[in-house]
Amino acid sequence: MVAKMASCGAASHLEDGDGDVPALENKDNLSESDSSSSDNPGTSTEDSSEDDEEEEEQEEEGFGNEDVNGEETENQQDNAEESGSRAADALHTEALNGKEARDKLYCEKCKAIQKTHGSEVVTPRRMSRGRLQVQLEADVSCECSVTGLVFEATERVLVQYSILSWSKFAGFLENSWKFAGPIFNVETVKKSASVLKSIQFPHCVCLAHPEDEMTFGVLHIKGKRPCIEPTVDHSGSHVKWNVTSLSPVGPIIRTTKPVDRHGVVLVYKQLGSSPHNYSFHIYLAANSTSDIKDISKQVQACKNRYIKIDKPPTCKLDEGTYRLLSEPEGEIKPQELNFTVAVTKMKGYFEAFFEQPPPFKLDLIEANTQELVWSATIREGDCVEDTKKKPRKRTFSG
Repeated sequence: MVAKMASCGAASHLEDGDGDVPALENKDNLSESDSSSSDNPGTSTEDSSEDDEEEEEQEEEGFGNEDVNGEETENQQDNAEESGSRAADALHTEALNGKEARDKLYCEKCKAIQKTHGSEVVTPRRMSRGRLQVQLEADVSCECSVTGLVFEATERVLVQYSILSWSKFAGFLENSWKFAGPIFNVETVKKSASVLKSIQFPHCVCLAHPEDEMTFGVLHIKGKRPCIEPTVDHSGSHVKWNVTSLSPVGPIIRTTKPVDRHGVVLVYKQLGSSPHNYSFHIYLAANSTSDIKDISKQVQACKNRYIKIDKPPTCKLDEGTYRLLSEPEGEIKPQELNFTVAVTKMKGYFEAFFEQPPPFKLDLIEANTQELVWSATIREGDCVEDTKKKPRKRTFSG
């Protein structure tokens, strides 16, 4: 049968599908923030930083603990630019790559990915603390080119949003509910959330088997209390939700069966090693900007420095065990890696080490079926290190 849809009453909730989810004790110390943002939209920094990353972590835990007008001092800007603009740029690029991956994905099981129709694609402005901002016009459907979010507003409004980590919210998912795509913190600037009519969230669930009973929903954190709300519609790529209020919110799915997901394989090369040695980290993730962002932050926290190598990332990743093979044969640890949808802060990865120069051919194999799910070749040009220091960019408030 066709995937079941929850009722579309905006005020109704689901408990095991029909009510509030019981709040968990001491769950990440979530603080209450349902109000709209009061940031000054004219103030921003074009380059984020590691300091911004720390503030963003605080924002994920506090959801709105910001200064009144969002301004930053020149000293804060200088320190931010010096300490980590390159790392933040990499994080932003990987979020962008996640969106490109969805556009380019062709799933043999789905046959085609249904995209939203009639939406105007807009490029957001980058704000501090990892936020993005778009200007919405009344009754115009707009899709963010970076995240894939689709907004529809009843009047002209500025919307700010950021990608959050499921590791902070996964404990709220019970009774067969699982995450289905990235989770976001969304705010309207100086206007009520009621001006937003609907939001469509990108999802990474493969819908090749419509006969499987699956129910989409939206996890909505209201203050310290999680709530599962019904969706209005879904396609092969998006889940549509009528806005009730704004705070952390993301798409989820309920099913008793394993969920097939569209996935990505991310390759990072270690910098500064011996010119005759080549070391790589290869991560597996759902095709979700939340997962991709978590991995990027983990890589940035490594003692060694890594650079992302752009290779076609998309593939089909079911829950199971995978093996990485290489040609020529390199030292690969671990030999097998389990991929599950359990959301943790630390992501597992393969480490591949070679003592000869590229090219290196990498194949990802499903261990039980021996099915080839992803393949890429790392060439000499991919391993060239850019040691030039970026010029500093000065930005000013107002």
